[in-house]
Amino acid sequence: MATQVHMAFSSHVAGVAMIAGGPYACAQGNLETALSRCLNPAGENPPDVDALVENARSRAGSGALAPLEGVADDRVFVMHGTLDATVGTAISAAAAEFYRKLGVAQVVEDNAREMAHTFPTEATGTACTDSEAPYIGKCGFDGAGELLAALYADKPATPTTAAGELRRFDQKAYLPDGKDAMLADIGFVYVPKSCAAGETCGLHIALHGCQQNADAVGEAFARDAGYNRWADARHLVVLYPQTRASYAPLNPKACWDWWGYSGSDYDTRQGVQLRWMANAAAALGAPLE
Repeated sequence: MATQVHMAFSSHVAGVAMIAGGPYACAQGNLETALSRCLNPAGENPPDVDALVENARSRAGSGALAPLEGVADDRVFVMHGTLDATVGTAISAAAAEFYRKLGVAQVVEDNAREMAHTFPTEATGTACTDSEAPYIGKCGFDGAGELLAALYADKPATPTTAAGELRRFDQKAYLPDGKDAMLADIGFVYVPKSCAAGETCGLHIALHGCQQNADAVGEAFARDAGYNRWADARHLVVLYPQTRASYAPLNPKACWDWWGYSGSDYDTRQGVQLRWMANAAAALGAPLE
């Protein structure tokens, strides 16, 4: 989902970070393709990166994505754990290669960490070698800090605690034309004190993983992933949108739509979840288009 947001709105989004994420449009709108080629494919069945790049060029040319000039100077960060049994190493490698073939100069890969399919923190969550709820792992390093350092050029002093406010908001208020975006009723936004006091701040969108939505893990991702203290230091508002699980359409693990359960245009600028994202960001004063 992170790469879909980036590709749809790269004229305004300055970069993307993915933990165990794949290349844009890998699933091609097909659940079978998503499962067979975009999670942990056999060696002879990896994503066709060249075809995905051509698809992105075509979509950008038609206006379904932002013009590709927007990604050229962006920062891309791809992290993958050596113990990840859910998403194969080839998938994250394909994501990095996709951006390189698009001409993005700043692509950083971090793929030698001994971590499972989890969001890494210094000392919060379950064992780093496990992939279990809330999918936040005690890995001995600050994943959010590493991720943000790769995306933003400034180097603030390491913060100790988060002093701002984690707020709840009504996600239904930002539905595009009232259409169901398959989201939960409530989302979260973290606001540093400086931003609440009127300082102009940036916006960082933090997307939870499958089975990591609030209905499944409560506020664990929004409070414990490690973004909020860095948001204070970097003067960033952090948006934590929330999905919901469903069986019709089929999305029992509350994943973001990266294979098409919300409609055939799910990974374009007209996708209902991407339209919602644009509405929510605009309400925070950071329009995506």
